[in-house]
Amino acid sequence: MTDLDLLHTPISDLLLKHPYAKDFFTLLGLPSTSCHTTVKVFFDSLDQDHIENLGLVRDELCSRLHDFIVQMEKLKTGKAPTLQSITLCGGRNKDGHPENISLELRPGDVVSVVGPTGSGKSRLLADVECLAQGDTPSGRRVLLDGQPPDESLWLGGEQRLVAQLSQNMNFVMDVSVREFLTLHAESRLVDDIDAAVTQIFSTAVLLAGEPFTLDTPVTALSGGQSRALMIADVACLSASPIVLIDEIENAGVDRRQALDLLVKQEKIVLLATHDPLLALLGQRRLVIRNGGIADIIDTSDSERTLLRKLNSFDRKFSELRDRVRHGQRLDFDLDVFLAECLSPAEQGQLE
Repeated sequence: MTDLDLLHTPISDLLLKHPYAKDFFTLLGLPSTSCHTTVKVFFDSLDQDHIENLGLVRDELCSRLHDFIVQMEKLKTGKAPTLQSITLCGGRNKDGHPENISLELRPGDVVSVVGPTGSGKSRLLADVECLAQGDTPSGRRVLLDGQPPDESLWLGGEQRLVAQLSQNMNFVMDVSVREFLTLHAESRLVDDIDAAVTQIFSTAVLLAGEPFTLDTPVTALSGGQSRALMIADVACLSASPIVLIDEIENAGVDRRQALDLLVKQEKIVLLATHDPLLALLGQRRLVIRNGGIADIIDTSDSERTLLRKLNSFDRKFSELRDRVRHGQRLDFDLDVFLAECLSPAEQGQLE
């Protein structure tokens, strides 16, 4: 539908085909109507002082309505921003020394960002989050499909290219988990809201490892439950193709399952971490020192072998943590524990 077609459409027909168009009038503080007059006649009938008080221009109302409908239709169809790659172009460290890197990432890639506390890991994530164009302290640039981002992509809400899960997530809404997920699903114009809520909730419980219900207030969730809920929400409902995660190891969630879930959804994941298991889960590691990218390390075959062993230990320690949480004694046989994690030769090296 062109702007011209829209102008000559009866508002009653418009609302029948696009019921959410009524929200356009509400958002702009305009009186809504369900009359049979056309969009043009309705806009022409509005008081000029009222339009000016809203900071609007009468001639732009139709194009604004058209853009609103286009954006809402994208949400309704679940159309995610199309992205084949992002390229991180190096800037400089705190001393001004150039990074001299150009790193291309594609859907399904997981990159770990490692370095001491205060080294600049969060700055790197922030550069990607704001699609930096040399306008941040690091001087880095982010290219989308090899080109600087178009300004039309710098949108809020669900059309954002980047979803970020920070270290500290505190809910302030006085709603239940069910109400929170329902609100998000409704904002995405999901057809089967109940099914979407059920999928996200069941995924979150699996990631958290701590039981909670759909009726639990979001403000009563633990840190791990909150993080698990948001990871599930991003994976199952968010259209953002890039996901930034800051220190997931502190959240009490199943780290491997969380990353596997995001990778299956073809997200590009950048993960700031101090956890060796998470660091090795990525295809490569960006080493941050003094505010700059000091090195890029591809995960080697020997490191992947080490990761399998570390995961075996981690599963056992997770069992011990669960037993502690449930008030059980840790009366287990250490030799049996090691036998389940190590080969006989490896056990011999420990003796």
